[in-house]
Amino acid sequence: MPTIAILPVKSFSTAKQRLRDGLDPAQREDLALAMFSDVLSSLGLVPEVQIIVVTASAAARALALEQDARVVQDRETGHNAAAVLGIEEAINRGADRVLLVPGDCPALAPAEVRTLLSRPLPPRSVTIVPDRHGAGTNALLIRPPDALAPAFGPGSCRRHLDLARSAGLHAEIVEVPSLALDIDTAEDLDALGNLPRGPATDRFLSQLAQC
Repeated sequence: MPTIAILPVKSFSTAKQRLRDGLDPAQREDLALAMFSDVLSSLGLVPEVQIIVVTASAAARALALEQDARVVQDRETGHNAAAVLGIEEAINRGADRVLLVPGDCPALAPAEVRTLLSRPLPPRSVTIVPDRHGAGTNALLIRPPDALAPAFGPGSCRRHLDLARSAGLHAEIVEVPSLALDIDTAEDLDALGNLPRGPATDRFLSQLAQC
C-alpha cells in the first residue's frame, strides 16, 4: 500500500486569523484556499502517495475530489483531532505509513517529498519535519500510522521527538526546505518573498501587490 498523505484543512472563512491586521476576511479566505490548492496539487504529483483530505469546507472538498483524493468530514475540534480522523481512515485503507502535511506550505516541492519518502527507515519510526524556526512541526511521517498520536502546536518539534522516543520508536528530525515555511503571519508572507511557490498562491500575491 502506498504511503497515504493526510491533509487536514479548516474552513477557509476562519483560517489565518493572525493575518487579520494586514488582510481583510475575503483576502484571508482567498489566501488559505490558494495555498491549499497548491499543496494538494503538489502532493498529486507524488506517485508514491494517496491523499486524504480532512475538512468541513465545501470548497476544500470540491478541490480534493477533483484531485481524486479521499475526503473525510472534519468535526472541527482542532488540528490534532482532524489528523487523527485522517489516520483512522488511512488505517482502514491499509496504509503502511502516513505523512501528515499542512495546507499552508505553498512552496512544497514534489521532488522533496519523494526524497523524504525514499529514506530507509525501520518498521516503527517517526520522521519530524520542523518549521523554519525549528520549534514547530510542519510534517510528520509515521510508521505504522498509529505509532504516534499527533501533538501539533507551539513547541511541537521537540514534543514529537520526546513522545516518539518514549514510545520506543526510531525518531529523526529531517529538514525539508520547501516544507519549512508555513504561512501564519505577515512575517511569514514576507519570508515567502521571491521563493518558488505554487501558481494559485503566486496569483494571489500578484493581485495583492496591485491593491
